[in-house]
Amino acid sequence: MNETINDAEIKVSEKAAKEIRRIMSENKIPENYGLRVGVKGGGCSGLTYTLGFDAGSREGDAIINQEDIKLFVDGKSLFYLMGTELDFSDGLNGKGFVFNNPNAAKTCGCGESFSA
Repeated sequence: MNETINDAEIKVSEKAAKEIRRIMSENKIPENYGLRVGVKGGGCSGLTYTLGFDAGSREGDAIINQEDIKLFVDGKSLFYLMGTELDFSDGLNGKGFVFNNPNAAKTCGCGESFSA
């Protein structure tokens, strides 16, 4: 069973939402698709973040609505991502999505992996 959560356990910044909408528009991704956010084993710190567009939720997903963006998060990933803000950076240190995760005890230098 899937659960829709409106009190976001994961927040999407305005800047990230704008970039997600831009990517969807440029790649002709249907508006009813959502962004799948998750974690998987790997990287230099143990866990890496995953992002991708998905046509629908899967069994056991939490569905989070933030900034007119629908997020799909599996239960295991939600455990590691509670309280996280998904942001977008286009500064001098690089361009891309940034996970501001209060659960990350240690992160690698590139910011793409963490340990809890």
